Amino acid sequence: MSSCISANDFRWMIVAGANRLEANKQEVDELNVFPVPDGDTGTNMSLTVMSAAREVIKLGDAPTNTEVGKALSSGALRGARGNSGVILSQLFHGIYRSIKGKDDPIDAAAFAAAMRQGVETAYKAVMRPKEGTILTVARGMADAAKEAAPHVESVDELLRIAIEHGEEVLEQTPDMLPVLKEAGVVDAGGKGLLYIYKGMYASLTGEDTNHELLTEQAAKTAASASESQYTYQVCYRVHSLEPDKNVPVLRSYFSSIGDSIKIAAGEGVITAELRTNDPGLAMQKALAIGPITDVSVENKKPELIPKPVKQEEPAPAPAPQKPAEHKDFGFVAVSMGEGLTELLKDLGADQVISGGQTMNPSTEDVLNAVNAVNADCVYILPNNKNIILAANQAAVLIKDKKVLVVPTRNVPQGITALLNFTGEFSPEENLRNMEEMIQEVHTGMTTFAIRDSHLGEFSIHKDDILGMLDGELNQVGTDPEEVSRRLVDALLGYHKDLFTIYFGEDSTEESANKLADYIRSCSKGCEVEVHNGGQPLYHYIISVE
Repeated sequence: MSSCISANDFRWMIVAGANRLEANKQEVDELNVFPVPDGDTGTNMSLTVMSAAREVIKLGDAPTNTEVGKALSSGALRGARGNSGVILSQLFHGIYRSIKGKDDPIDAAAFAAAMRQGVETAYKAVMRPKEGTILTVARGMADAAKEAAPHVESVDELLRIAIEHGEEVLEQTPDMLPVLKEAGVVDAGGKGLLYIYKGMYASLTGEDTNHELLTEQAAKTAASASESQYTYQVCYRVHSLEPDKNVPVLRSYFSSIGDSIKIAAGEGVITAELRTNDPGLAMQKALAIGPITDVSVENKKPELIPKPVKQEEPAPAPAPQKPAEHKDFGFVAVSMGEGLTELLKDLGADQVISGGQTMNPSTEDVLNAVNAVNADCVYILPNNKNIILAANQAAVLIKDKKVLVVPTRNVPQGITALLNFTGEFSPEENLRNMEEMIQEVHTGMTTFAIRDSHLGEFSIHKDDILGMLDGELNQVGTDPEEVSRRLVDALLGYHKDLFTIYFGEDSTEESANKLADYIRSCSKGCEVEVHNGGQPLYHYIISVE
């Protein structure tokens, strides 16, 4: 029984919490209400707390509470992904604010106060907080801890009481959010938070004594295996002004695309090595940090090559990029699909972050992109509702330029924002104008179900085709073209005169043109444009304005 906890105790509690969620993230992911392919809650929260845990692991042997809290906060704030990850990072930031400068061992009263400060900070970070979410569970746990603190003798007893009450609150979340009751699930974010606190409790009671992250263990296991599942060995050096800060960014990303990862930071340079099936992704991530040199790509599975080929020399190192010309305004956008990315760039986006549904970019990704734009004012176009909070968090963290977030929820809204930017307006006037114009855009998306579910009047089976209208389920069927036509019928109800169809990598221009002809037959004089969006997962993105 621990009456008080040291900074080292707290550090390993964070690591254990991260590991507990990582081990159970799939269960949390499966609680997501909408069965569409997206950045699921468990995965986003795990990536966020893993980023925080990596920072606390790097501390010396005898850290202070302030140092642990700062590492926890900084790692989570920068590594936050998705709305659930950003809220989690704010909970951690509030905990840091509570213990900052208080370097005596943390007793039950101090820990309860830190939990409460975390909740207050997280609620303030969300513009319209909803009950029945991670916030409700966090508040219930903090309230139980505050009430118990004067009557318990140890922090672990306090945590046990808080967790037990958190479980009770979690079971009540379907009564607070009708959409949870319809789907027959509890809140995913609250479930993920409880896994983190259960890991902390296990560390404090001695049940969990592991001081290494599960993701690092998995990487070492893969590196020591005699044969990797990935084909290409990629090596290069990336030049960076802040190598220590960027190493965790690369390591986290590499873990999602490969194995056999080796990363070392030196003075102004990071040496990186991994096995992957897509060398381009590994190099693209590095180029967002700085110039790369000494590139080597080797096929480690020559038996997969159908015929002998001449061994190519390593790709020449790219010439150092010249700084972009300074300007008054710049744009950072998030996009999925080569065609959509090129279109955003053609319309004025200076930096386009690859991401969106299945992998929400982190706050760190947004920070790096904004810092790469040489402009006094930078607008961020998140183009996804689950990225807006991360964009807002990045805007707060950047101090050397004005950063404004246009709350675009999809790429068509981002395109409309770019088209309605006027250089003669002030930053705030442009923001208001773009916010008004994106409200005129209505968007339909055709995708597929990744799990069985039940939402309202719809019984959904895995692999069914789903038609989403402005983020809400509108159609369910088995044929993408039929569902898309029914989605068009719904969009015609807005009585707009411009339709734009972006067809994805699993659709064809021919099928997109047939859909355009259907629109023209239903609405005489309506203008229809067709573009190759190249987006994965979504057969069509159809906008009307």
